Amino acid sequence: MPHMPQGIVKGGKEELKLNNQSLWQTKAYINGEWIDADNKSTLKVFNKATGAELGQVPDLGAKETAAAIAAAEEAFKSWSQTTAKHRHDLLMKLYYAHQDNAEDLAKIIVAENGKAFPEAKGEVAYSNGFLEWFAEEATRTYGHTVPSPLPGIRNVIQMQPVGVAGLITPWNFPAAMITRKAAPALAAGCTVVIKAPSETPFSALAFAHLAEKVGFPKGTINVVTCAKGDNEIAVGKELCENPTVRKISFTGSTRVGKILMSQSASTLKKLSMELGGNAPFIVFEDANLNKAVEGAIACKFRGSGQTCICANRLYVHASIMEEFLKKLAAKVNDFKVGYGMDEGTTHGPLVSEAGLSKVEEHVNESVKKGAKVVVGGKRGEGLFYEPTVITDLPDDVPTDREETFGPLAAVYTFTSEEEVVRKANNVDVGLAGYFFSKDTARCWRVAEQLQVGMVGVNTGLISQNAVPFGGVLESGFGREGGRTGIEEYMFQKLMVFGGVN
Repeated sequence: MPHMPQGIVKGGKEELKLNNQSLWQTKAYINGEWIDADNKSTLKVFNKATGAELGQVPDLGAKETAAAIAAAEEAFKSWSQTTAKHRHDLLMKLYYAHQDNAEDLAKIIVAENGKAFPEAKGEVAYSNGFLEWFAEEATRTYGHTVPSPLPGIRNVIQMQPVGVAGLITPWNFPAAMITRKAAPALAAGCTVVIKAPSETPFSALAFAHLAEKVGFPKGTINVVTCAKGDNEIAVGKELCENPTVRKISFTGSTRVGKILMSQSASTLKKLSMELGGNAPFIVFEDANLNKAVEGAIACKFRGSGQTCICANRLYVHASIMEEFLKKLAAKVNDFKVGYGMDEGTTHGPLVSEAGLSKVEEHVNESVKKGAKVVVGGKRGEGLFYEPTVITDLPDDVPTDREETFGPLAAVYTFTSEEEVVRKANNVDVGLAGYFFSKDTARCWRVAEQLQVGMVGVNTGLISQNAVPFGGVLESGFGREGGRTGIEEYMFQKLMVFGGVN
């Protein structure tokens, strides 16, 4: 069985010690000032592994959010007129500042999110890569000319920033999802209002602190913190309905994405929606089994399964099922679950009780319908749940219809390519999919047939700074990262010059 922590949940209060203690900010950041809520209300943030209170941040509402939007609007007047070279240089200064503080930023992620320190360091590197990538892309927002069929006419198409961008970021990658949105927005010449997740606000505030230190003008970057409930709803609504905001980028559930899209309709905002998934992971009979198991471990259990592109349904050909399960179970049994800063920890807790309960529900309901638990299957103390593998799954178990978002590998069997592609596509979302096969023709066929925005062929890791990230169907639209990422924050302006004889 995987090693599970004992006696780790102690509660109380914790003071996080950093090499650069100034990274630990506990106020919201609006118009270049660190502020409290107007009514002085706060929300408590906890260490997800120990249950200790890490600190409190302001619980802002619609009024403060409107002030942040107004500050961003004022800053946009000058920021949008800066040169691409200037924006490049500032983003690179921020890149180096993140690089210099990488260990501390990773410690913040471990404390507020719970993931293991090596994984948190990987997130910081991934996060920082977006600053570097989009710093370079700032200088490549090329326009073009189009020959006119009319005499004396010259057509010029120029790329311009859309304006103020509202960025609503998730807790599962508290650093990377900020830079993946903010870096292209700032590179394009937009200003931003970031709605930080209530579970993990400190990474967002550290980002704002470093941006301030390297010289980003006041109002260019604003960070709003708020608690779940009425204020979170009010903040989201203000961002979506305020006509000054011209772009919304959201990463989160399909349910919430639909609400935000509806709220944005009255002002016809430009939208990017990176929503829920239910990723299939297929292992064909000709696959390299060891590579497939390695891919499954990386793809399914990264972040304790709390990743939107995590494999949710593992389909393994019947002829290799027994061997695959044996190898997978052996790997999972080697996991060390615990506090992310402890030596050797590979996986941490879940972020919330709601997330934990969902994993427990998925396991219990599947077992009631006849599924077999191969590894794990029980909750630990606090927010910990045993990394779990289940198989012998009948039809209509929870993983068929919704993503677990936790450390549960549901392993199904199949006998033909046609059957497994049909099953893989039998959902209303389409973010990512994965499969392993040595057959080149099959690789092309299946990659093209899977109804997802991203496919991993013989790999369980697909996220990179240099490629577009996004889904289809009810997994949303728009792309982040890659060459097209900056275009999500720009529009094409046609300028027609007459009288050129």
